[in-house]
Amino acid sequence: MIGTPSPSSATLGAPLGAAPANPTTDPGRAIDLDAFRAQPVDHNPFAHVIIPGFVRAEVREAIHRDFPEIEQPGSFPARELSFGPAFAALLEEIQGPAMKAAFEEKFGIDLTGHPTMVTVRGRAKAQDGQIHVDSKSKIITVLIYMNPAWETADGRLRLLRGPESLDNAVAEIPPAEGTLLAFVNGPTAWHGHTSFVGPRRVIQLNWVQDDGVVKREQFRHALSAKMKRLNPFR
Repeated sequence: MIGTPSPSSATLGAPLGAAPANPTTDPGRAIDLDAFRAQPVDHNPFAHVIIPGFVRAEVREAIHRDFPEIEQPGSFPARELSFGPAFAALLEEIQGPAMKAAFEEKFGIDLTGHPTMVTVRGRAKAQDGQIHVDSKSKIITVLIYMNPAWETADGRLRLLRGPESLDNAVAEIPPAEGTLLAFVNGPTAWHGHTSFVGPRRVIQLNWVQDDGVVKREQFRHALSAKMKRLNPFR
């Protein structure tokens, strides 16, 4: 299992690693797969789905309590972090067979042989959010936000028609707790957000091309995380 769970009294009920009897109909325990299945794909400006409340309300408090403590900006491989069992159960579920089956059906992509990779962010720095597309090695990007409230207008992810301006947006997603954004990666999947400094919790899940991508990306993120711990001002 990815990550290093630390002791906590919080649980999500079912044992970790328990496979659903039928991945294509499993409603999800911590996550609302029924809501995901019911939401049509929006193809403007690229194939994506937005699900507020994807992480069920009744488990959010436990996940907040068990969320890893991240004091530096940047993405950290989940396996490099310490967290409690409620957060561990969420990671287990979003990498499970029911989630995979739902995404294959939703986006019409066969994910057989494509591993998952999970990174976690806890804070944003001023330079974050610049307009970009994800690397070609990523097939699908999933962002799950876990911020108890989001009052500021900054730091809200925008889906863009092109790379020219953050004002050329089709949709804006506040990183409020439980919200999911999922999109198919590609050369026109432009996104970014206005500058924000402070706590901004997000779990990023990617299906990637192969295990080599996972190893390279985890090494890169782990090295970057180590440098940030040595010099938190960089």
